[in-house]
Amino acid sequence: MNEPSVLIRRQGAAGLISLNRPRAIHALDLEMVEAMTAALLGWVRDPGVAVVIIDHAPHAGGDPRLSRGFCAGGDIAMLRCSALEDGGAQARQFFFTEYRLNDLLYNYPRPVVSFMDGITMGGGVGISQPARYRVATANTRLAMPEAGIGLFPDVGAGWYLSRLSGRLGPFLALTGARLNGADCLWAGLASHHLPVAAQAEAKARMIDGEAPGRVLAALAEQPVDTPITAQLMDILRHFNKPTLEAIIASLDSDEGAWAKNTRAMLATRCPTTCKVALRQMAQSLRMESFSQNMAMEYRIACRVVMLPDFAEGVRAVILDKDNAPRWNPATPEAVTDEMIEAIFAPLPTQEEWTPHEL
Repeated sequence: MNEPSVLIRRQGAAGLISLNRPRAIHALDLEMVEAMTAALLGWVRDPGVAVVIIDHAPHAGGDPRLSRGFCAGGDIAMLRCSALEDGGAQARQFFFTEYRLNDLLYNYPRPVVSFMDGITMGGGVGISQPARYRVATANTRLAMPEAGIGLFPDVGAGWYLSRLSGRLGPFLALTGARLNGADCLWAGLASHHLPVAAQAEAKARMIDGEAPGRVLAALAEQPVDTPITAQLMDILRHFNKPTLEAIIASLDSDEGAWAKNTRAMLATRCPTTCKVALRQMAQSLRMESFSQNMAMEYRIACRVVMLPDFAEGVRAVILDKDNAPRWNPATPEAVTDEMIEAIFAPLPTQEEWTPHEL
């Protein structure tokens, strides 16, 4: 009998949620999102739950290839099929439900601890970053690579990335560059960095009722390998520009290897969703609450998933793997302000996103 795709249980002082789709690197589908949401809402009313722990289940067979990630994202294949076959209805349902989960975690009344052990991308960022405690390890590889498939950094990334220092947010959003665990700690995307072997002890002590902040502080290590810090001056110089065109022009003017490599990476990204990401982060900075940010991201998601670029990006990168998407429009200059305005426009009142009420 197949195991459920997310394992949910009560143990001691903890509610535990373990993602359990190892062959998909624990990518989220609607069933998993609904199960996590139901558990969290139920535990709000359970006075015995002092902490919620989110991690990935170890693969029973011990195959390291099936234990390499916390969560690689969301159900991209379903989203593409929905865009092509049902007018985006299933995609909108998934985004609505997933964003409610992200918001629920952000505003949860009990401490939430996420263990970002391994690949943490897209939807994995969405269920780890809202947590009060975000644990990185030497295995952590965090990224928001959506611009490479015609999407944008959603699941709350507009809120998190826009608030990083030194223009690191726009750099990550446009390039999809990966951060290791030490980078995440330095940037503030992780609250603690633990040795891989210390995770089991940390969870056991929280289950026994110890305060999560005290446990993590006692077991944390201070890593030294932070490669992102060597790039900070280049990132600030080139990404401290108001438009995508200006960022590209700045990179083009630099003969250095880093600028050339970054420019080549940007050339593979979707021009429309790169512009969407820049505006998304600028608007998020002016918002007063995470829920307002999620309402904005839902509007964007409903529109972007229906653009031809999304289906084309998934085809090129995930299905055919030719890595040669044909974006339309093909250049940043051809993406007009009016096109971006339409993506951010309010939805009809009855279609707008709303959060759960706690």
